[in-house]
Amino acid sequence: MLTDLTVTTDALAAANRELADASPQDILRWAVRQYHPRLLMATAFGAEGCAIMHMLAEIEPGVTLINLDTGYQFTETLKLKDRIHKRYGLDVIAILPESGVPEYEAAHGGPVYSHRPDQCCHDRKVLPLQKAMAKYDPLAWISAIRRDQTANRATTAEVVQWDAKFNVVKVNPLLNWTKANVWKFITDHDVPYNPLHDQGFPSIGCWPCTRAVAEGEDDRAGRWAGQVKKECGLHLSSAPPDLKDGAGI
Repeated sequence: MLTDLTVTTDALAAANRELADASPQDILRWAVRQYHPRLLMATAFGAEGCAIMHMLAEIEPGVTLINLDTGYQFTETLKLKDRIHKRYGLDVIAILPESGVPEYEAAHGGPVYSHRPDQCCHDRKVLPLQKAMAKYDPLAWISAIRRDQTANRATTAEVVQWDAKFNVVKVNPLLNWTKANVWKFITDHDVPYNPLHDQGFPSIGCWPCTRAVAEGEDDRAGRWAGQVKKECGLHLSSAPPDLKDGAGI
């Protein structure tokens, strides 16, 4: 068993060899054997996250589930949380930032997302996840990323990896799945999902920074549209350049 004292490069490499051709369910079973009850999943209620929660409800419903509630989530996203609970009995814990939206915007002279989206994501997603990690003290966390979503994920992610940002093991059970795999699973198992997916939103984040995509556009084109930014920072190995020295925080 890997523990917080035995997470070495060799151990991670061995785990990745073992799980190279494993199904998402088998990867989750492995993670549960290794780390539960000190296993945590953060979900934004995307299609991938909903598929994983369906799997966990069958494998180990006691895994700690959290949602980083930025205060800017779509109403449809918040309602999905209730649908997930009704379907599976899973309780997803809301992790809140230090201040509510009105206080945060007042302190910064207005919406930060409009001119410093990296700072907004850092303050309202990265920092809350750091505090959740400190509170729940997991040995590992589960993410719903896929390798084909962004260039960063394609080149940096492994099924099991060390997450230096949060000092835990990161498990990516859907890493080798495609969008088609995810939606076949959702359809086959009647998994609840965000209705915004049916309205042209393949990737859903906070409402100020998410739009529907046009036919032929990349799935992530609706996230921070018109900007180079395509990641909130949770899945980047380090803070954005303008935040490394605490600038603007």
